[in-house]
Amino acid sequence: MDDEDGVLYLISTILKKAGHEAITASSGEECLEMLKTEKPDLILMDVMMPGMDGHDTCKRIKGNKETKSIPVAMLTVKAEDEDKLKSLQDSIADWHITKPVEKGKLVEMVNWLLNLPPRERQEE
Repeated sequence: MDDEDGVLYLISTILKKAGHEAITASSGEECLEMLKTEKPDLILMDVMMPGMDGHDTCKRIKGNKETKSIPVAMLTVKAEDEDKLKSLQDSIADWHITKPVEKGKLVEMVNWLLNLPPRERQEE
């Protein structure tokens, strides 16, 4: 999920060429709406977006019993340690990937994330 069409196209093209299926959303609201019918194996999400940002979107995904087990990786230009901690602690994302990312590294990270055992979460 990213608010820039060019970035969405590039990432989805890279992932499709690597053998993955990719669906895209350009806002947090659109992502949450899509999750009512789609159940992806992984969500790559930008932090900075108009309207609902990536952190708030992630909190909603992880707070919903239907979607909380979907791994979420923040794919963002925000690279400071403070930004990474916000992604991993505050919004309970599963991983933080800093843009720009080389396409081989992106595919490697996606494959790695897809092969991790499901993260157990306590019921709230």
